[in-house]
Amino acid sequence: MDVVTRFAPSPTGMLHIGGARTALFNYLFAKHHNGKFLLRIEDTDRERSTPEATAAILEGMDWLGLTPDEPPLMQFERAGRHAEVTEEMIRRGTAFRCYATQEELQARRDLGEEKRQAAKAEGISEDEKAALLAEAHALLAPYRSPWRDGAPPPAPDASFTVRLKAPDSGERVLEDGVQGTVRIQASELDDLILLRADGTPTYMLAVVVDDHDMGITHIIRGDDHLRNAFRQIPIYEAMGWDVPFMAHVPMIHGSDGAKLSKRHGALSTLAYREMGYLPEAMRAYLLRIGWSHGDQEIFTDDEAVAAFDISGINRAPGRLDLDKLGQVNSHFLREADDDRLFALLSPYWAAEGATDEAEPRLRAALPHMKDRGTTLPELAQAFAFLLAKRPLEMNKKARKAVSGEGLDRLRGLRDELQHLPDWTADQISVTITSYCTAQDLSMGQIGPPLRAALTGGLPAPDIAPVLEWLGRDEALGRIDDQLAPENAPGA
Repeated sequence: MDVVTRFAPSPTGMLHIGGARTALFNYLFAKHHNGKFLLRIEDTDRERSTPEATAAILEGMDWLGLTPDEPPLMQFERAGRHAEVTEEMIRRGTAFRCYATQEELQARRDLGEEKRQAAKAEGISEDEKAALLAEAHALLAPYRSPWRDGAPPPAPDASFTVRLKAPDSGERVLEDGVQGTVRIQASELDDLILLRADGTPTYMLAVVVDDHDMGITHIIRGDDHLRNAFRQIPIYEAMGWDVPFMAHVPMIHGSDGAKLSKRHGALSTLAYREMGYLPEAMRAYLLRIGWSHGDQEIFTDDEAVAAFDISGINRAPGRLDLDKLGQVNSHFLREADDDRLFALLSPYWAAEGATDEAEPRLRAALPHMKDRGTTLPELAQAFAFLLAKRPLEMNKKARKAVSGEGLDRLRGLRDELQHLPDWTADQISVTITSYCTAQDLSMGQIGPPLRAALTGGLPAPDIAPVLEWLGRDEALGRIDDQLAPENAPGA
């Protein structure tokens, strides 16, 4: 069997992080089996669906690198096909026209609620209470239409909905890829509306018709759709269609085990892009929320495709852990191509006023600095010492370091550095060591004033590479700024 999966979001809001994980699972399962991954935008809810939400979903999918194998299918455009299927079901006797009005159905529910409340009244006998509860149960039970067996319409021009004739009795069983064997009673199912009175298809009908026509073989979705499976399977049966394999994945919870909400962190997938996470890190992190494969924690894309299978999905809800996401992102920042990472960091540096003059310093430092942040903005900030404008603004500790004896030592080292033939970290390190030996100084005596002059007190790595990255002219210029007469004690 050729495997075909799909991700089918509704464009009523952002691409939620839980939806992104569902899309990822479908993508990986299809690729693992050399199958197809498809995307369907379920825009049948015309009041809530917006072009902006559709665009945001497509942008989120594109950023995550979850590219469908065919152009996205827009569900609303297939309304004619959905109606065609209901007509076929009517001909088959598996669906029917129902003439019950919304007002009649609401009155039925209201009466049922009244009888249920009446059963709580004081002073009634147990027999009266049981009778009221029985009436309430019948009125509030899943609706079975009186027109399901072919009763004539109340009037020739009466409006109608089209309903599915629900299974009459017995047990309904779903062998779910994650939840295992799930059972309900057929009496729990209503005569499901397929076409509304205005002729528009319902979500339940559209999903099944589209999945069938798209050739979907495996449906992997959130377990909030588990109940829907029992309502959708009879539609497949009514048309004599094969039912896809289904796997209902537990939802993502917060770190405290509660249902995921904004207090646990951002919910929108694109928000993580704006916070400076890499798409490959998001894929690797989302993969491990509720799925495991041995003891491996971080997967490359190729490893994920090779390893992914539904059997690795856990029944328990996964938990969103932003600290773990940071660790995963740090890993992929270290692994990122230098040119790509430079392009991603450049907007952050530009916002801090970086000019083209700083580019050689930044490019020289980048391969050695990639471990200094968990997100792009945090990593970009680690380069602040390379972007600082002369004369540097010194913090209190740095000002103290370039005063008195520290300044004298810095002056002597500066004279040695300016004669270096090769401005490399190795040569710089040798020169500093030789100067310390000749002057009977320790690195603890020369390091602080040198670091202060070069960075102004900003965090920076080892001093020899810092000198190399700054370049001869910039590095000596920063030292000279501190040696200038106006910076001398008492000036």
